[in-house]
Amino acid sequence: MTKAPAISRTAPRRHDREIIALAVPAFGALVAEPLFVMVDSAIVGHLGTPQLAGLAIAAALLTTAVSIFVFLAYATTAAVARRVGAGDLQAAIRQGMDGIWLALLLGAAVIAVTLPAAPWLVGLFGASDTAAPYAVTYLRISSLGIPAMLVVLAATGVLRGLQDTRTPLYVAIGGFGANAVLNVVLVYGAGLGIAGSAWGTALAQCAMAAVYLIVVVRGARRHGASLRPDAAGIRASAQAGVPLLVRTLSLRAVLMIATAVAARLGDADVAAHQIILSLWSLMAFALDAIAIAGQAIIGRYLGAGDTQGARDVCRRMVQWGVAAGVLLGVLIVAARPLFIPLFTGDQVVRDTLLPALLVVAVTQPVSGIVFVLDGVLMGAGDGPYLAGAMLVTLAVFAPVALLVPAWGGGLTALWWTMGLMMGVRMLTLWLRTRSGRWLVTGATR
Repeated sequence: MTKAPAISRTAPRRHDREIIALAVPAFGALVAEPLFVMVDSAIVGHLGTPQLAGLAIAAALLTTAVSIFVFLAYATTAAVARRVGAGDLQAAIRQGMDGIWLALLLGAAVIAVTLPAAPWLVGLFGASDTAAPYAVTYLRISSLGIPAMLVVLAATGVLRGLQDTRTPLYVAIGGFGANAVLNVVLVYGAGLGIAGSAWGTALAQCAMAAVYLIVVVRGARRHGASLRPDAAGIRASAQAGVPLLVRTLSLRAVLMIATAVAARLGDADVAAHQIILSLWSLMAFALDAIAIAGQAIIGRYLGAGDTQGARDVCRRMVQWGVAAGVLLGVLIVAARPLFIPLFTGDQVVRDTLLPALLVVAVTQPVSGIVFVLDGVLMGAGDGPYLAGAMLVTLAVFAPVALLVPAWGGGLTALWWTMGLMMGVRMLTLWLRTRSGRWLVTGATR
C-alpha cells in the first residue's frame, strides 16, 4: 500500500525526462531549418531588390513543395518507433530505408516537374519582369536539392523513431553553417549572384542528406538490415503517407484562406496578418517539438504493447502542451512592446495588429493541446482519422472565415475564426483520444 504513491510520483518524472530529452533537441532542429531562408535573404538582399524579390517567390514555392511532403518524417517516425518498441531494430531500420527510397523517388518527380515548369510557377505569383528571371534561376537550381531535402525529412523521421533527436539537431546546425559559408563564397567570392545562393543551399542540403545516409547505413549494417529498395515496403510507406498528405494540404488551405481574407480587408490588415502569422508559426515550433516527442514515445509504447503507458504519457504531454501554451501566451503579451516595433513603424498597422495578437495569446493553450494530440495520433499511426478530422475542420473554418468581410469584421474577427479552427481541431482530436480507438498495439498498425 505504501508503494503506490511513490510509483504515481515517479511515472510523471520518467515521462518528463523522456519528453525533455526528445523535445528540446527537436526544437533546436526545427528553429534551425527556417534560418536557411533567412541567411539566403540576408545575403541576396545586398545584391538588389529584384534579386531579393525573386528569392522570396522561389523560396515560397520551394517551402510549399517540401512542406507538402513532411509526411515523410511523420509517417516514418511512427512506423520506426513501433518496431523499436517491439524490439525489432532490424525491421525498424528497414522501414526507415523504405521511407528514404520513397523520398528519393518523390524528389526525382518534383525535379522533373519543376525544371520545365519554373517560369510558369513563378508567373503564378505575378512576379515583375525584373524579379521573374531571378526567381526562375533560383528555383531551377535549388530544385536540384529537393531530393536531398526529402531524404533529410525521411531520415529525420528514422532517427526520431529510434528516439534520437540530437543527431538531427547537430546536422541542422552543421547544415546552417555550411549554407552560410557557401552562400558568401559563391555569391560574392565566385561572383555568381543569386545563382550562387541557390547552389550554396542545394549543396548544403546534399551534405546534410549525405550525413544522414551515413548514419542510417551504419545502423543498417550493424543490425543486418537490407539497404536495397523494396517495392512492397516503398508502397506501404506511400500508403501510410497519403492520409497525412491530405491533412497537411487541408491545413495549408486554412492558412491560404486566412491570408486571402486578410488581403480583402485592406493593406494594413494583410500587413498585420503577415506579422501575426510569422509569430504564430514561431510559437508552433515550440509546440511542435512536444508533438515530435509524442510521435516517437507513443509509437514505441504501442509497439511494445503497453497501452497504459501510452495513455499515461499522452496525459502527461497534454499537461505539457497546456503549460507551454500558457507560457507562450504570456510571453506574447509581455513582449509585445519589444517585438512589434521590429516589424513595423506604421501606427495603423500596429493598431490593427494588437487586438488580433491578443487573440493569439489567449488561444495558445488550445494550440498546445492540439499540437500534442496531433503528435500522439501520428505516433499511433492514426493518419486516416487525422485526415478526416482536418477536412471537417476546413469545412467549418472556410465559410466562417470567408464571411468575415461580409459581416464587417476586421483582422481580430479573422483571428477569432483561426481560434475557432483550433477549437474544432481540439474537439475532434480529444474525442478520438478519449475513445481509445487509436490504441492499436503491435510492430505494425
